[in-house]
Amino acid sequence: MSYTYDRTLADTRIDDAEMRVREALAEAGFGVLTEIDVQATMKKKIDADIAPYRILGACNPEMAYEAIGLEPRVGAMLPCNVILREIEGGTEVSAINPVASMTAIDNNELSDVAGQVRDMLKAAIDAA
Repeated sequence: MSYTYDRTLADTRIDDAEMRVREALAEAGFGVLTEIDVQATMKKKIDADIAPYRILGACNPEMAYEAIGLEPRVGAMLPCNVILREIEGGTEVSAINPVASMTAIDNNELSDVAGQVRDMLKAAIDAA
């Protein structure tokens, strides 16, 4: 089982890809709670140059509420990260597969929720 779902937005710069991904996430009921510009952070902290790379922390409040109700410490694994990384020919978008990350927790009901979130994230990335 892969730990991410990946899609390349061909001939798309990272700024345009981010706009499309944010819109698709919003349509699917996700908000972006956190955002990290990894490229800028690496430059500032260790003077390293990397290609444009961003992490968006996406959260669907209803699904998060349900997951926390089933497993109060699951918040250590939230929000669901979506990365955008500029590559040759476009921007790669990768979303966490919550089913893969939740295998560390022995809770079948939580696994069901993770499957729903996985499907929702995949649909949003496909729609971007």
